[in-house]
Amino acid sequence: MKKLFLTLILVATVIFGCNTSSNNEENILKIEQLVIASETIIKGQRLSLTTDQPIKNVIFMIGDGIGIAQLHSGQLQEVGPSGYLHAQRLPITGIVKTHAKGDLITDSASGATAYSCGIKTKNGVIAQDSNGNECVTLLELAQNAGMKTGLVATSGVTHATPASFATHIDSRNKYSEIAEQLVESEVDVILGGGLEYFIPLDSAGSNRVDQLNLLSIFEKKGYSIVLNRQAMIEEDSDKIVGLFSLGGMPSKNRIPSLSEMTSIALKNLSSSENGFFLMVEGSQIDWGGHANDTPYVLREVKDFDDAIGLVLSFAEQNPGTLVIITSDHETGGMTINGVNRENTVVDIAWTTTGHTGTPIPLMAFGPHAVKFSGWWDNTDIGKKVANLLGFENFPLILSEVD
Repeated sequence: MKKLFLTLILVATVIFGCNTSSNNEENILKIEQLVIASETIIKGQRLSLTTDQPIKNVIFMIGDGIGIAQLHSGQLQEVGPSGYLHAQRLPITGIVKTHAKGDLITDSASGATAYSCGIKTKNGVIAQDSNGNECVTLLELAQNAGMKTGLVATSGVTHATPASFATHIDSRNKYSEIAEQLVESEVDVILGGGLEYFIPLDSAGSNRVDQLNLLSIFEKKGYSIVLNRQAMIEEDSDKIVGLFSLGGMPSKNRIPSLSEMTSIALKNLSSSENGFFLMVEGSQIDWGGHANDTPYVLREVKDFDDAIGLVLSFAEQNPGTLVIITSDHETGGMTINGVNRENTVVDIAWTTTGHTGTPIPLMAFGPHAVKFSGWWDNTDIGKKVANLLGFENFPLILSEVD
């Protein structure tokens, strides 16, 4: 307990002590200390239920493609059969059903829209109903309430999950158009991959079909653009766009890590007197599942869980922060057949290279977390968050108010 207490103090000190010092090495050291601190918290220490005080901040974490087997295999790999991941320390656990409109198997677009808008829609559709009407997202309602907002992902930021919280389009594959909408979204912090859709056609690595330079438009709107870890750590702007790879961020030796991006987002957003709404996605657990690549999945579960540890440390030091950790769907039909004698190598079997209809886990911590205990439809989660934040008339389809 003493070690846990001292670690939490360190985390709080780093979170609130990262000033605008021009000493680059000092700033980098502070971020490294924050991430290391989150990783070394005693993972077996269960969190307690908190009092049901008003909610100021919401951190919505989505492990794309994660199911019970992905979490448990990550536990076996990292801490053994008797240990716990950070994700397993939360006091409240629920189960989420994930079917899409007209399909038992959801994709990330429909799954994320269920969370962001509280409605069922067809696969492939981003924050619209099945008739093409836009739905108002939790992030947009948070902006209307004066809260700061952020999106963090290890995929390109134009991918389905982050896009479903801040853009509206009939096909998740229209990445260039999604990028254009993100420029207009007024999201305060956007961190991840996907540079290819923000740079003009004649730039190396561009995947656009026109000469639009969306980075320069971001800058005209008052954003600072950062393209590497050091620049991200040094930047103290109120509005930040960080794009660290042309497409999805590398899985091996990822720089910056999901934890580091999340720490920067928290540092920026926590300055808001009105609170904030932050969505953090561990995007590539899904990609490892599609490939039936066990080491890939375990590597991504660890990266996601490290970010969870950091977020939980923040929430413990900032009462009024509700943390929700879940998935959009399970990928790969992953199951655990056993481990070796040292319990260090997991024997995994896969049933598919696609998504499954298996219900997925949900964990919650913070004020009113108990309301997420039980079995729920994915649309219920968005509705609960909206209700707890006092957002009325949710779900809201724009055609209903035009």
